[in-house]
Amino acid sequence: MDSKKLPPGLHRDTLAVRTALPPSQWGENSEALYLTSGFIQPDAQTMAHRFANPQEGYTYGRTSNPTVSSFEQRLAAMEGTESAIATSTGMAAILLLGMGVLKAGDHVVCSRSVFGSTLNLFAKEFGKFAVESTFVSQTELKEWQAAIRPSTKLLFAETPTNPLTDTCDIRALADLAHGAGALLTVDNCFCSPALQRPMEFGADLIIHSGTKYLDGQGRVMAGAICGPAKLVNEVFAPIVRTAGMTLSPFNAWVVLKGLETLSIRMQAQSANALAIAKFLEAHPAVTRVYYPGLASHPQHELAMRQQSGVGGAVLSFDVRGGDPASLRRNAFQVIDSAQVMSIATNLGDTKTIITHPATTSHGRLTEDQRQAAGIGQGLIRLAVGLEHADDIRADLRRGLDSL
Repeated sequence: MDSKKLPPGLHRDTLAVRTALPPSQWGENSEALYLTSGFIQPDAQTMAHRFANPQEGYTYGRTSNPTVSSFEQRLAAMEGTESAIATSTGMAAILLLGMGVLKAGDHVVCSRSVFGSTLNLFAKEFGKFAVESTFVSQTELKEWQAAIRPSTKLLFAETPTNPLTDTCDIRALADLAHGAGALLTVDNCFCSPALQRPMEFGADLIIHSGTKYLDGQGRVMAGAICGPAKLVNEVFAPIVRTAGMTLSPFNAWVVLKGLETLSIRMQAQSANALAIAKFLEAHPAVTRVYYPGLASHPQHELAMRQQSGVGGAVLSFDVRGGDPASLRRNAFQVIDSAQVMSIATNLGDTKTIITHPATTSHGRLTEDQRQAAGIGQGLIRLAVGLEHADDIRADLRRGLDSL
């Protein structure tokens, strides 16, 4: 059926609810879920044309799907990019990025504070194909500049970082990258487009793990790259079709619907996180709190400029202890005392999640890599959910007061 075209200039909250493919002939108000691996063609000539021009029609589920297209269009609209391409996970999106823009002999400059699997992907897996990576301080611009070579093709950062919430200056990194003829890619998982749109600060490509805040309830795995239509259609899409890191229609539909409540969830969870961060900062068993919304955070002012004045929903903190063994024992004591929070490794859920990064997200790194990333045995990460802040505080106090 005919669908009204959305007017220009709509706010992100409206785009999050309204951007999608037009409804089918049945006029469904909620976007349809197309659970099919193949699509019937009207004739052989049309089928030949669509196989040669995948953007002009649907042929096979590994190539494209209407539900996946709706998710891609909505996410791109929210990020303010021309296009987006969905993948099976966030890590698959980074793999797709590397396969699309890097080749043997190329060089990457990456923050050493990024997610542990991202570090391994650049350092180990891409290294097998003669792509070299240099890891630098998240916040020291001079290190980024010094690391750039004639062969540098990509600068990669996540901001804030997982789990220490270090914040980089996106505009400054974009200027560095473009001056060297390279691309800047920003992992926007922690903030999501509800709080931060890296393209507005000069980033070329944006990575998402839809598993996190885009879904928002810990239900499915998903990923995406947002960026220019030329890169998405001519570089990334052929790789997805060939390599098969395709997002399933069901997962796309779940995240598509999750985007509708992204803004209000991020605001509420961020408010909870700020309240918890202030509580932790005042507790005698806590030696340091890492949260961009606190004035004590070293990049607080920068984060507030880039993140719509909001600190986000993830924080970390160090518990006291005299040596690595006692730090780990105390961290485990706080985690095991939780009766409300979930002990898990994910983040972005409406349920608060507590985890020990040194043995989970960064557990596969060497001790030297963990130390370089600032991940100590006494560090605990909280992904704050939508429970009442008083109940989260009581859950934390139960463990902290016992140290």
